[in-house]
Amino acid sequence: MTGAAELPLHDGHVPPGLLRIMRELSRGIVKVIVEERGPSNLVRALADPVWFQAFNNVIGMDWDSSGSTTVVLSLLKEISWSEDLGFIVLGGKGRRMLQVKDETEEAERRYGLDASRLFRFSKVAARAASTFLQDGYDTYIHGLVVAETGEAVVIQQGMNPTAGMARRYHVDKDSLDEPFSGVAGFRGTVTLNATAAESRAARRAYLDILGEGKERFLRLLAEANAAIGAPSLLRYLEGELRVPVKAYYKPVMPSRQFTKALEALFRAQPSSEGELAVAPGLGPKVVRALALVADVIYSVPTSVRDPVTVPLDPFAYAYAVGGKDGVPYPYDRETAAKVIEYLRQALEEARVGSREKLMALARLRALAERLGESR
Repeated sequence: MTGAAELPLHDGHVPPGLLRIMRELSRGIVKVIVEERGPSNLVRALADPVWFQAFNNVIGMDWDSSGSTTVVLSLLKEISWSEDLGFIVLGGKGRRMLQVKDETEEAERRYGLDASRLFRFSKVAARAASTFLQDGYDTYIHGLVVAETGEAVVIQQGMNPTAGMARRYHVDKDSLDEPFSGVAGFRGTVTLNATAAESRAARRAYLDILGEGKERFLRLLAEANAAIGAPSLLRYLEGELRVPVKAYYKPVMPSRQFTKALEALFRAQPSSEGELAVAPGLGPKVVRALALVADVIYSVPTSVRDPVTVPLDPFAYAYAVGGKDGVPYPYDRETAAKVIEYLRQALEEARVGSREKLMALARLRALAERLGESR
């Protein structure tokens, strides 16, 4: 299941008392899932933006807040580092994004996973969501969730201050080709989507262009810039300009920083998509230049399809304990405390051989699924 939701940028923090309840409620839910279905299934669930939002709702966070991602990931990270439940969360918001590389060593120590491979997946996912996809959202959250079996998902969020919106990307493929398990956000106009299936020929063209050398690439870029920069709209309407107008059709000027990035890229000489995904020097401006040359010079277009997936019900599970901002009703601390105690008792009884409460939870889940299918 995948989905889309508007995520307005919200200011402020969760009150400490409320955050403690959310933490314990999250811990209880996560432990039941891990006990019943295993940590791999928890990671797979987090790859679904609808499930992620439902988890956010059921612990009492606002259904439409950009802070949902921050709170859910930070709580899961705290839980996974305080005790070993078979999964671990790396990275986070702001500077914590940069901790992923060092924190992969903990995943390697705990589970014997290859730290360098995990970091590579993190880097490919980050490039997919913010370099090969350029939709006007700047990354400020990047979390990597890893199960003991190696199952992994990157949950990344970007903000568009002008629109006052955030967009969350769930990446579960170590690939540039359709890497998203779902994208939650406000549907809009995408500037460039080189991760789309219909961009496969374009990505091959990028590699061919890079294979021709830096000087050749710069000459082709100059030709593409001239083709779209000089003619007026009137000349285009009169048929003198044969290049169709697209959102990413604006001149890409080779600044000093751009040229320096190209030097690093051409030293790496990527010859496959996998190598291109992690190549040094490859930023949004370089990809935009490659897309421009591929389309204007070689007639190989890059997709402009918005990857945001189907709409979802934003209030799914929002009525469990209410929301911290009073939507759909004020946070019900008493009910939340009862749920926490119920989950704790269910786990304790399961460990001594009584699985009735866990089975009851499974039946409730199956009923909810049937009700969802019948809607």
